[in-house]
Amino acid sequence: MSKAGDVIITRVQFTDTDGSKVRPALLLFEEMGNVVIAGITTNMQMKGIRISVNEGAAQESIIKLNYLFTITNESIIKTVFHLSASKKKLVFEELTKRLERLKV
Repeated sequence: MSKAGDVIITRVQFTDTDGSKVRPALLLFEEMGNVVIAGITTNMQMKGIRISVNEGAAQESIIKLNYLFTITNESIIKTVFHLSASKKKLVFEELTKRLERLKV
């Protein structure tokens, strides 16, 4: 079973068609069979948190915290590696900054 902080390979549904594709993602949390993930890209021009080959990525990549979506546990193909505690802390801090906008 995958857990928060795992970099996974998952099947992601296209938003504009019936198709899907296999993509890497960061598992943020799972609740009642719903898994919230952040997309990962190798496009180094994108904004986000960098993960390196030395950390376990297949190639230099970016965790896109502006690209969050929900999948099911059944969509997860495999777990590739787990983020370090310091990288998980950075993800948490960056997400918290964005969620601060919800405060009333």
